[in-house]
Amino acid sequence: AGAIALIGVWDRSGALLEAVRSAAIADQLSNVVLAVVLLAVAYAVTDFLGGVIREVAAESASVSDHQQEVILRLTQLSVYTAAILVVVGLFTDNVGGLLVGAGFLGIVVGMAARQTLGAVLAGFVLMFSRPFEVGDWVEVGDHEGTVTEISIMSTRLRSFDGEMITLPNDDVRAGSIVDRSRRNRLRIEIEVGVDYDTDVDRAAEIIEDAVAGVEDVAEMPEPNAVTKRFADSAVVLGLRYWIRNPSMRKRWRTQTAAMSAMKSALEEEGVVIPFPQQTLSARAEGAS
Repeated sequence: AGAIALIGVWDRSGALLEAVRSAAIADQLSNVVLAVVLLAVAYAVTDFLGGVIREVAAESASVSDHQQEVILRLTQLSVYTAAILVVVGLFTDNVGGLLVGAGFLGIVVGMAARQTLGAVLAGFVLMFSRPFEVGDWVEVGDHEGTVTEISIMSTRLRSFDGEMITLPNDDVRAGSIVDRSRRNRLRIEIEVGVDYDTDVDRAAEIIEDAVAGVEDVAEMPEPNAVTKRFADSAVVLGLRYWIRNPSMRKRWRTQTAAMSAMKSALEEEGVVIPFPQQTLSARAEGAS
């Protein structure tokens, strides 16, 4: 009471309010300085962790460049999120309310952009499950080509006609994926028909030997011919062979060379490759 009375008598209320205001400003300035320090520390931590992640990824053959990038971005996001929450706590005591509001905002944004978020989540799944890699020859749904890029949102293929195909990652995950490069080899089958009067075993041996000498055809497993079916004018054989480091260009090149070698070898051995023909005959009179 005496202090209040003295303040009133000496008319020092304005000075007192100014002092309180100065103290509040000084406290805010200290919070600002501390916030800058925290963000600088967060930047230094992410930079250090980024170097560690790159070194570990360089020593590990199982971590691809895309996986390394995703891990790095997730680490940065986690560190900066924690730092921002601490900074917000310096300036307000209602951090819980802010988080609840952010949660509702996240739900609204998620409902509005569910297709985009689905593509992003599918991108993370693709990068960590690794059904294919950049450079692989793949077939995704109705599209076929070489993978040129795998991003968070989409996957890009270069078709064998030279076109660039961009597929959303959720569509890639939703369909079937055929990776023709994963095992580093590809089996190709060519069908050829021989006359019914031909020794089928001998014809199979001829085409096996012919294809075994074609460039880029793998020695192991060896080319193998199997009997497929009885067609209208021929016994159909299927010649199966393998190529290493498969690509569409190598596939067509070896297939063309194999077909040419098979035809030449069969002709040299006198084996006929029949063309479609029909035999017409009348029933005998009185036949039931």
